[in-house]
Amino acid sequence: MTTPPMTAPFRFPVAARYAGMESSPLKDIFAMAALEGVVSFAGGIPDPELFALEDVTACYDWVLSHQGHRALQYGVSEGEIELREQAARRLSRDLPTDASQIRVTSGSQEGLFVVAQALLEPGDVVLVESPTYLAAVQAFSVHGARMIGVDTDDDGVIAEALEEAIRTHHPKMVYLIPTFQNPTGRTMPIERRRAVADVLLRTGVPLIEDDPYGALSFTGSTWAPIAALPGMGERTILLNSMSKLMSPGVRIGWMRAEGAILDTLAVAKAAISMQSSVVDQLTVARYLETADLDGHVATVSGIYRERRDAMARAIAPILPGGAHVTHPEGGMFLWAALGEGYDAQEMLPAAVDAGVAYLPGWSFFADNPDRSTMRLSFVTHSPEVIEDAIGRLGEVIAAHPRD
Repeated sequence: MTTPPMTAPFRFPVAARYAGMESSPLKDIFAMAALEGVVSFAGGIPDPELFALEDVTACYDWVLSHQGHRALQYGVSEGEIELREQAARRLSRDLPTDASQIRVTSGSQEGLFVVAQALLEPGDVVLVESPTYLAAVQAFSVHGARMIGVDTDDDGVIAEALEEAIRTHHPKMVYLIPTFQNPTGRTMPIERRRAVADVLLRTGVPLIEDDPYGALSFTGSTWAPIAALPGMGERTILLNSMSKLMSPGVRIGWMRAEGAILDTLAVAKAAISMQSSVVDQLTVARYLETADLDGHVATVSGIYRERRDAMARAIAPILPGGAHVTHPEGGMFLWAALGEGYDAQEMLPAAVDAGVAYLPGWSFFADNPDRSTMRLSFVTHSPEVIEDAIGRLGEVIAAHPRD
């Protein structure tokens, strides 16, 4: 009997855009969250105990009882009309919107991919905040775009730096998260929003505005999107999501736009996933129609505020001299910069061994990463758990003096 020759294991040829990407920061977030005995601050993962389970169950039951055959059938790429009407109603609080201007997505994450598919060619430049949402960097990068980070301060992207970057790099679009930004938690005040809008209006560059966290305010104050400023509605694609307000497992969000781009977004959505889940769309529409979402969000935001306060109290004394930490007025995240000589990625294994995890900040930068930074989410755990875990993190930081 002839022994077959030894050959190397078969490997599929991988597209250059994914070469070397056996993992990703997003995948690692959920892996760390699942580690036994580790308190994870890595992901913006809502506390499941705060889900409005009875209301959501009632909405699924109603949809399956009253619209079951339709709910289990194919739908349309634009999204089901009931959900588009409810989304338009919510957006119209700040920005007049009708259902024809809404395109439904499977969460705002898919919305970013749809936008990239519809707008970007290889080599296009996208200007982003420095730092910015890591999955946006991934979505734009795999479409061949080149991300350029624009300088920020505690009020968000700096308008003068944005104008200079537009003049230098001639971008295809600008991507911003103005309210309770991921990863820093910063919020642009209205004066900064107006200054940014003025730059975009004068230069003619379109805006992709991501707003998944804006309702999670700890002060009762809310901020209208940049898209609501005069002249910006027609040149902005505004992304929203129900993931942080209702349930991330439902995976429903939407985009608001005006004009011919709406047809292109629908074509791109159809090419990617045909449509979002009809049963989930109808359930979210029923929830928005019948449940008290604003009351639920107010309750959740109050609990998140207590958890932010617990993390802020615990982290202040453990940070080295010269470190900087944000104090967000809403959302899910604190952002800590330990300062020169620290490397948050190098410290992570020791932190996990100590029973606490965070997300190193380097992955949120389009370029020139600050490796001393870390993102910490305060929404998943109780104040007692937060304070104990941050204390252990302090011991890890103290054991890693500046290089």
